[in-house]
Amino acid sequence: MKGEAAVAKAARNGIESVDALKKRILRARARGAARPVEDQARRALLTWVETAGRHGLTLRDILSRLASGEAARAIGRGVHDALESHPPPVLAEAACRSGCAFCCILSGGEGGTISEAEARAVHGALAALGAMPSGRDWHPSACPALDPATRTCRIYADRPVLCRSFVSTDAAACEANAEGGSEAGAGLLGSHPVYLAALGLSRAALDGRLRVRTYALDRVAEAALAGAPLDAALDAARQRPRSLDDATRDSHAAIPAR
Repeated sequence: MKGEAAVAKAARNGIESVDALKKRILRARARGAARPVEDQARRALLTWVETAGRHGLTLRDILSRLASGEAARAIGRGVHDALESHPPPVLAEAACRSGCAFCCILSGGEGGTISEAEARAVHGALAALGAMPSGRDWHPSACPALDPATRTCRIYADRPVLCRSFVSTDAAACEANAEGGSEAGAGLLGSHPVYLAALGLSRAALDGRLRVRTYALDRVAEAALAGAPLDAALDAARQRPRSLDDATRDSHAAIPAR
C-alpha cells in the first residue's frame, strides 16, 4: 500500500504524464557513470518508457517499474542478450564453465549491488527451495545462493544482471582475483554498467517523488536461506544511497569488452 501511495503522489507532484517523465529522464544524470555509458542507458530508458506506454502500461505502472529497477533490469538483460547474439572475442573465448564459481565470491564492494526487483526475485527463488546449505560452506565470501557441493548457482534463471555480466578468458585469473588479485582476463561485460546507469538515471528522474533503492545480493540470499520473510530480508540488505554511485563507478574499471 505504501508503494502504491508513493506512486500516486509522484503522479500528482510533477510527473503527471509520460512526456513529463521523459523530460526528467533527459535532464537526469547517473552519478559515477561514464558519459558514453550514460547516454546509452538514457536512450534505452527512453525507449523502454515509450514501449511500455504503447503496450498499455499506465503512468503509475511505468513509475513503479522504474522505482523497483524492473526497467533497468530489462535494459541490462537486453544489452546482455545482444552481446550473446553477436559475441565479442571475450565471450567467444570465454573460459567460464559450470562449477568454476570464482566469480561468485563476493569479496569486493558491498556484497553485490542489485535492484529491488532483483532482490525480490532472488529471495523468492531461494525461499521456494526451503532449507539449504549456504555457498559459504565452500568459501567464506561466496554468494549464499551457490550450491557448496557442486559450486553451481541454485537460482540461475533468476540471477541478477551483475551475475550474468561476469566473464573470463582465464579461469586462473578469476581464482586469483577472487582472493584480491588484479589479473587480466576477467571482468564485466558492458551490460552491467549500462544497467547500473539506467538505475541511476531512474533514481535521478524520480528524485523527490519515488525512492530507487539498492540491496546487497549476499545479504538478501543469506536472509532467504535463513528463512527470513521478504520484508525483513530487504530491510537487512538495504544499501546506502551512495552504494549505487560507487558500484557504477567501479564497474567501468572492470570491463574487458563491450
